[in-house]
Amino acid sequence: MLHNLFHPQKYVLFLLLVTNLLSAQNPGNSGLVPATSAEEAGMSESRLEKIDQMIKEAIAQEEIPGAVALIAKDGKIVYHKSFGMANAEGEALEKDDIFRIASQTKAITSTAVMMLWEEGKFRLDDPISKYIPEFKDPQLIAAFNEKDSTYTTKPAGKEITIRQLLTHTSGLGYGRIDSDDRIRKIYTKAGIVDLFTTDKVNIEENVKKLAGLPLYATPGEEWHYSEGLDVLGYFVEVISGQPFDEFLQERIFDPLGMEDTQFYMTNEKKDRLVAVQHKDNGEWKNFPVTFYDPDYPVKGAKMFFSGGAGLTSTAEDYARFLQMYLNGGEFNGNRILSRTTVDLILKDQAKDLFGDPNKDHGLAFSVLTDEGVRAGGLGSEGTFDWGGYFNTQYFADPEEDVIGIILKQTQGDTGDETGWKFRQMVLASVAD
Repeated sequence: MLHNLFHPQKYVLFLLLVTNLLSAQNPGNSGLVPATSAEEAGMSESRLEKIDQMIKEAIAQEEIPGAVALIAKDGKIVYHKSFGMANAEGEALEKDDIFRIASQTKAITSTAVMMLWEEGKFRLDDPISKYIPEFKDPQLIAAFNEKDSTYTTKPAGKEITIRQLLTHTSGLGYGRIDSDDRIRKIYTKAGIVDLFTTDKVNIEENVKKLAGLPLYATPGEEWHYSEGLDVLGYFVEVISGQPFDEFLQERIFDPLGMEDTQFYMTNEKKDRLVAVQHKDNGEWKNFPVTFYDPDYPVKGAKMFFSGGAGLTSTAEDYARFLQMYLNGGEFNGNRILSRTTVDLILKDQAKDLFGDPNKDHGLAFSVLTDEGVRAGGLGSEGTFDWGGYFNTQYFADPEEDVIGIILKQTQGDTGDETGWKFRQMVLASVAD
């Protein structure tokens, strides 16, 4: 019996079987694959079907024109569906359609920054002026004239650090979408590109112009949503010596297999871009040109690589990015970040400045606290999330190894509640 058990050929086969079983159970060395069934991945099929009903009801009540939703558990896709219209012309939305992910770009830019940090290129508390000298000796708004948007300044007394740019505590504002009327007017008058453009502008020009404008607050003293990640997109160019879009493609998108994530789309892909829609006299219509052209991903100069809001992507591509984080920095055998760096990114970095009692702010995401767990429907402690300007939402729960992504493309208040409902219902579908 012992001789038969330890026969060399049988022993090799036994080792291969054990190795394969261990690999299948270790998401840290895996990609993202379809589940054979929801139950096999520890999710309830009947509860997932209720998400179908919820989204269909939201479409019927005209809260949204359509949505693509994806759920993954333990590195397996258990739910990936499309609903409704891709545009006002009534074309059906497809699962692989491409969305403007806007501020979901921020986590990708932060990841690029931290990849360079891992290489010893800088310290997080270095002043950004060490690398972009135009930010030296920042100024605060002292007085502001509402009539003509002129202002006086006073010294901020502190330099902006890289950590503060990552955490929105730098004192920079966000122009057109800023809550501070002074910032909106100053940035607009200076010609700052806040989000998207079809004009012939590059990020170096924009960031250096931004560096000459006053801050709304002393660096490190307030949390204020800002263009910090746009600054860091240019910072990546300075540190790496590569154009920002090329760095992301080579170092993140290609290794993760994110084949449909980009700033600007080729002619072959442009028909997959979902239209931004809004309600006009009770009807869904394609959103018009305002301070930006909604068709910026497919037309114009195609040269402004916004680190804060510029990317387009699909639900599955973004799930690959999030799964890399759940895997501790690795995806399908490609290591993007060290596990220790992922841990650092998910630590509270804004301290008490973020202002949400349920969440901390890390170096790329907001992160759920124990208090947030008690609020219910948000996930386990450490769940990280964010969203985008065009009504996209995502979350990833490290304890449950669950990813939820729901993508829409709307502007204006339509009463849409699919974001919070989706998250709550996904978490309630865990059945292992």
